[in-house]
Amino acid sequence: MNEEHELAEKLDVNHFGFWIYIMTDLMLFASLFATFMVLRHNVAGGPSGREIFEPQMVLIQTIALLASSFTAALALAAKRHGLLSQMKLQLVLTGLLGLVFLGFELHEFHELLADGYSWHVSGFLSSFFALVATHGLHITIGLLWLISIFIYLAKKGFTPAISRKLEIFTVFWHFLDIVWIGIFTIVYMFGIGVS
Repeated sequence: MNEEHELAEKLDVNHFGFWIYIMTDLMLFASLFATFMVLRHNVAGGPSGREIFEPQMVLIQTIALLASSFTAALALAAKRHGLLSQMKLQLVLTGLLGLVFLGFELHEFHELLADGYSWHVSGFLSSFFALVATHGLHITIGLLWLISIFIYLAKKGFTPAISRKLEIFTVFWHFLDIVWIGIFTIVYMFGIGVS
């Protein structure tokens, strides 16, 4: 009984620490969004968003990330109903959709760099790469976290600790989804409309 109480306390501390982390990430992304808003018109003779963004690609990327957030929610629902095989399937789908999203982002970066539009060209591109790449790095971390959940499941099976880890992962993934909606709207949609 004492061991269960200690585990519950440890999980509560970890949960609290995670929320502190989310708050610091929120401040990080707020700073990056503010920087982008200040520099979005500073193209220094280089291209603007209208000239370089491909709306169809960004839309597909957005749909993939939104769908991955949905499958993460389905995994959590399956866990709550004790449907572990369904939970694992939804987590695999979440990971695959996250990889699709990341693949589109890397493709976009590759195309921009191949065309000579690096972060050195203008304040606009510097702030664009900083914001979008930071989000992409967070997606990569989320995918590694998801892999670690599968490794934990393979080694220890389904435990209360993995249950909490899955809940925290899902909150993290939804947070990244919300940040992407901001990027999609402010960077891409406004960028296409900005001359």
